[in-house]
Amino acid sequence: METAENKYITVAYKLYTMEDGEKVLFEEAKAETPFQFISGLGTTLEDFENKVSPLGVGEKFSFDIAAANAYGEYDDENVIELPKNVFEIDGKFDADRVTEGNIIPLMTGDGQRVNASVVEVKSDVVVVDLNHPLAGESLFFEGEVIENRPATNEEIQELVTMMSGSGCGCGCGDDSCGCGDDGCGDGCGCGGCH
Repeated sequence: METAENKYITVAYKLYTMEDGEKVLFEEAKAETPFQFISGLGTTLEDFENKVSPLGVGEKFSFDIAAANAYGEYDDENVIELPKNVFEIDGKFDADRVTEGNIIPLMTGDGQRVNASVVEVKSDVVVVDLNHPLAGESLFFEGEVIENRPATNEEIQELVTMMSGSGCGCGCGDDSCGCGDDGCGDGCGCGGCH
């Protein structure tokens, strides 16, 4: 990887979605706890990265990303029923964590970790939604670039290590994107919420 292509970028921003024709604040990364990413590694939404990467320190931004270019359209087929025994720990259903509205980590058949929202707990199954919490939503960003510089080889390696599963998690310290992981606390970087 060429470090010239990889920039270490931090931004403070507000992310809005639309609700009943009005912009509603969904998430905020403040200057004290900015969103951090390295460009060119595919950790943020492509449109987000393309709009922010060319900006200099102190430059403000305001743009939107259509749902199709963000987290895709909402897919009803991603709402599935799983047998309750999948959620047992030592033979007992995990009623503390598997409750309506909670985000729970799941593992696919090929070992990929995904997060699901619990829709309903029935007598014999748990209904989960595998859609991203922002699926079907157009995103509206307003913010400012705090840092934009070439990434060091060490920073790139650290991110690659974290992405390979040997790091601290997805980085959603405040869990405002619903990833269910209280990782490093660097804002909502789970696949970015961007």
